Amino acid sequence: MRTDRKTSASILTLVVGLCGLAMTLGYFNKARCAGAPFAPDGRSLSFDINKNVDVCYSDIQLLWLGRGIDQHLFPFITGGITPEGFLYGGTVEYPVLSGILMWLGGIGSHNDAEFLLHSALILAPFGLLTAWMLGRMSGGYALIWSATPPLVLYAFHNWELPVVATSVGAIFLMTFERIPFRTRAILASIILAVGFCLKLYPGMFVLPLVAYVLLRGTEGKKYDVRGALMTAGAAVMTVVLVNLPFALISYDGWRASISFQEKRSADITTNSLWFWGLRPFYGFGVREMNADYDALVSMLSPLMVLVSFALAMYLGWRRYLRDGYFPWIAVSAAMLCGFILLHKVNSPQYTLWLLPFLVLFKIRWFWIAAYLLADAALGIGIFRYFYQLDMNFDPSKYEAVVQASVWGHVVLLIVFFFLFLRVPLRYPLAGTGADTDQPTLEHAR
Repeated sequence: MRTDRKTSASILTLVVGLCGLAMTLGYFNKARCAGAPFAPDGRSLSFDINKNVDVCYSDIQLLWLGRGIDQHLFPFITGGITPEGFLYGGTVEYPVLSGILMWLGGIGSHNDAEFLLHSALILAPFGLLTAWMLGRMSGGYALIWSATPPLVLYAFHNWELPVVATSVGAIFLMTFERIPFRTRAILASIILAVGFCLKLYPGMFVLPLVAYVLLRGTEGKKYDVRGALMTAGAAVMTVVLVNLPFALISYDGWRASISFQEKRSADITTNSLWFWGLRPFYGFGVREMNADYDALVSMLSPLMVLVSFALAMYLGWRRYLRDGYFPWIAVSAAMLCGFILLHKVNSPQYTLWLLPFLVLFKIRWFWIAAYLLADAALGIGIFRYFYQLDMNFDPSKYEAVVQASVWGHVVLLIVFFFLFLRVPLRYPLAGTGADTDQPTLEHAR
C-alpha cells in the first residue's frame, strides 16, 4: 500500500522520535551505575556494587580502566598483550575504528561517568540514523528497532550502534536505483568494510553482495565478473587502508586485539551454546575453565561458523536457480544467524545486529516476540545470576532463566536462519528507490 508524503513523514518522525526516547532511557539505565563518589582512578564506587544487582552494567563504563582510555592514550600505538592474555597500553579488543571511537569518548573525560556520557553522545546519532533508514525502507515496521527493549538494554552497553548503521546503510544504499548498479555495489561494499573495521560482522555480507553482482549479469552477459571483482576489491582495499597505518606504526599493538579474541575462552560471560552445551561434558564448574575444552571450542566454533556460511550461500544459490536473482540480503541475514549461534561469544547486545533484519523481512510476529522475550530474559537474568554467584546466594533460579533463554536463542536463531532465506522482504515506503509494486528490495534494479 502506498502512503503519501505527509503520512511517510509522520511515520519517520515517530520511528526516529521513539528511537531517541529508547536511547535516552537506555542511557539513564546505564548511568545508574555511574557517578560520585569516585575512586582516585575515576571509577564510580557504585559500579562494582550495583552493576549486576541493578542490571546497569555496561562494557563502556567497565573499559574506562585497563585500556588506557583514562590516560587518553591513542589506541594500539603503544599497547600490546601479555602472555596471560591481558591488554595494556591503549590496545583494545576491538578493530581499529571502534578503538578510535573509544578514544574520542575518553577525550575530556575524567571519570567513567563522563566517559559513559561522552560515548553515548557519540553513539546516539548512529542509532537515530539507523532508525531513519529502516523507516524509509520498511515504514512503521521500523518500530521493531525503535520501540522494543533491546535498544533500551543495549544501546550504550557497548559500541554497537555505528556498526549496525553500516550494515543497514549498505542495504539502504542499494535501493537507490538512480545510482548505477555497479557504483551502488562498490559503495555498499566500502560501507560494509568500514563496518568490518568497527566490529567485523558486516564484512561477512560482502560475500553475498559480490555473488549478487556476479549473478546479476551485465550488458547481455550472464555473469558480471568485472563488477564482482570491483566490489570485492573495494572492500579489501578499504580494510587495508584503514588498518595499514596502525599495523605499520605498531604491529604488536595492532595484532594484540586479534590475539585477545583468539585467546578468549567460551566462559560463563559468553552466553554461548558451547558453554552451556559442551562444558557440562567436561565436568567443571561454571566459574572454572579447562584447557581441553578451550582447545576444542577454538577449533569447532570457527569451523561450524564457516559451514553455516557455506550453507547460507548454497541456499541462496538455490533461490537464484529458482527465481533468477541471488537474495544477498537474505543470505547476509542467515550468515549473521549462523555467526551469532556458533561463535564462542554471544554477547546480549548482538541482538542489535539482528533487529534490522527482523524489520526488513516478513517474519511472523510470534517469532519476533519470542526472540525479544528470550533476549530480555537473558539480558536481565545473566546479571542477576552473576550477582547471586558473587554474593554466594543460591543461583539456581537465575541459572534456570539463563539456560532457558540461551537455548531459546539457539532454537530461534536456527529458525531465523531458514526463515530469512524463505520469506520476502517487507514492501518499502515510496521514495526509498524501490517501487512498492516490486516484490522485494532484493529484486530492485
